[in-house]
Parts: sequence; structure tokens; C-alpha cells
Amino acid sequence: MATKKKTDLSAGLTGLVLGAVTLFLLLTSIVMMTNARYRHKEAVEAHK
Repeated sequence: MATKKKTDLSAGLTGLVLGAVTLFLLLTSIVMMTNARYRHKEAVEAHK
């Protein structure tokens, strides 16, 4: 029987997926914090 060569494909794909998920969560949290900050500012200005 031929032996199967072990490649780093699974490690590379895992890193790619984890990196994409991390970037998505980071960018989403930044957008949510920015929106919350300006929503608060708009509410204060509208109340005046």
C-alpha cells in the first residue's frame, strides 16, 4: 500500500477560517461601538 503524504492543508485552512472569523468579529464590534457612540450624541443633540 502506498503511504499517504501528510500536508499542511488542514492547518492552513483552519488558520484562514479562524483569521476570517476573528477579523469579522473585530470589525463588527468596532462598527457597533461607533454606532452606539454617535447614536448617543444624536440623542443628546435632539433633546436640546
